[in-house]
Amino acid sequence: MSNTSSQKPTLILPFKNYVFMIVGLVIFTFGYSAFMLPNKLTGGGVAGIASVLYFGTGLSVGLSNFILNGILVLISLKTLGKRFAVNTVFCTAISSVLFYVFQDIFTAPLVVNDLFLNSILGAAISAIGVGITISYGGNTGGTDIIILMILKYKNIPYGRISMYINVAIIASSYLVVHDIQTLIYCYVYMFAYSYVSDMVMDGYRKTYQIMIFSNKSEAIAARISGEVKRGITILKAAGWYSKQDKDVLLVLAHRTDKQDIMQIIKQEDPDAFISIANVQAVFGVNFDELKKI
Repeated sequence: MSNTSSQKPTLILPFKNYVFMIVGLVIFTFGYSAFMLPNKLTGGGVAGIASVLYFGTGLSVGLSNFILNGILVLISLKTLGKRFAVNTVFCTAISSVLFYVFQDIFTAPLVVNDLFLNSILGAAISAIGVGITISYGGNTGGTDIIILMILKYKNIPYGRISMYINVAIIASSYLVVHDIQTLIYCYVYMFAYSYVSDMVMDGYRKTYQIMIFSNKSEAIAARISGEVKRGITILKAAGWYSKQDKDVLLVLAHRTDKQDIMQIIKQEDPDAFISIANVQAVFGVNFDELKKI
């Protein structure tokens, strides 16, 4: 008899994940709309581009965010896969609506008028929201789409590409704001945002070593390989108590893959024994390249 759990659709995440994605997006758009936009401060990513368009033309940030992300999703659909596209469309739609609503609510600086404090508060709150969203399988689209497409073909550090793109986006805001002091505080936002988001997410490319002890290791391995596209090493082991041979699955996976792998294990064998360890670095195919010292 075939295992019916293997036939479940894999494009849709559990309902709980979408709830937390929405919570994260509410926090992100609130932080950006309440502390950045009223002070003519911009950040990186598509939200930053949308802000520049808003300051220059008056076009709503929510509308620009939706259009720009929509174009990027269509371009990246074949490269990054349907799961990424579905989650990106969902997060883009929610964040665009929230930007549209919050932009009408927060028309003046909130709490304080100091640019430095607004840039720090905006960065911290936005980063916490993005961290929550990404931790539950979502994303804010934008430049992440561009970066992931580049990484698909070029071995360039994620942080370096992100920095180059965001520096350029923020620099372009000077063309419409014409104020060096404001530009400096935009860069303060960028660095504070990067620091806090790294703390929340424990690093975008954090890697885990997952060991799975299960009587259904074959079914679990087949789904991880087919759906998550991660390699699996089978370790031959023997239980001391049972004296029986057993296959132990060893999987090295990025943080973004962890949730999918855990969901597969739960569906196939809720009684599986799982060991998860943080890995400082992984070098090889689909991970980092071993650089010359």
